Amino acid sequence: MTCDSTDALLHALFDGELDAGSAREVETHLATCLHCAAELADLQRIRRAMAEPTMTYRAPVSLRRQLDSRLSVAPPVETRAQRARRSYALRGFATGSILSTALAACLLLFVVQQQEDQRIVGDAVSAHLRSLQGHHLIDVASTDQHTVKPWFNGRLDMAPPVIDLQAQGFKLVGGRVDYVNGGPVAAIVYQRDDHIINLFVSPTTGNKGGSALEKREGLNVWHWAWSDLGFWAVSDIDAAELREFGDKLETAVKGGAK
Repeated sequence: MTCDSTDALLHALFDGELDAGSAREVETHLATCLHCAAELADLQRIRRAMAEPTMTYRAPVSLRRQLDSRLSVAPPVETRAQRARRSYALRGFATGSILSTALAACLLLFVVQQQEDQRIVGDAVSAHLRSLQGHHLIDVASTDQHTVKPWFNGRLDMAPPVIDLQAQGFKLVGGRVDYVNGGPVAAIVYQRDDHIINLFVSPTTGNKGGSALEKREGLNVWHWAWSDLGFWAVSDIDAAELREFGDKLETAVKGGAK
């Protein structure tokens, strides 16, 4: 064992922290090395010096008396006005804390909802692109809403409204089951000239609300919630046409169309 390695272990030996094997190696080196043995002797002298009675400091009696006299002073008597101000301040603090907590909770719920909405939009766009790239655009091919709607029975936990919008320029061509936000959804397929519109319908915890339109990966996405259903329409048609599609669908659903 060298002096450098012994120096790294010397304090551990002095404090009794080495295992038996390592302690034996260090002690063997100390028996033949005057330099390392002197360092260990210095550590031992320091420990003995720190234990000397002269190293202990005892505070004078006068200091103890001063502390006792200060600690024994009775606290000032609180007046009625002071109690009232303190009570009012505490009530204000408690009210502020409750309001702050409520605001923080509302903000957290808003952020979580925004994140979930963005995740659903991303999933809807991905599902739309998958349907165009493969051979799974339609499971039930029909322009008849009374054929497409019953096809979803037993395949989903909800009955999606299937609206015939051919008179408004949006041809129903069929439907399928797809997956958005980790669960199965109804994908109702429409056609506008040579463009495909995938309308995804799924249960939602949201209530009635206004529609929204955004662009994602070069595609337009229209979103709307009504009752306990959420609607997401994705297409490469321009925003004005997709907005028109959404307006027609909203009117039909609000009017009770099935």
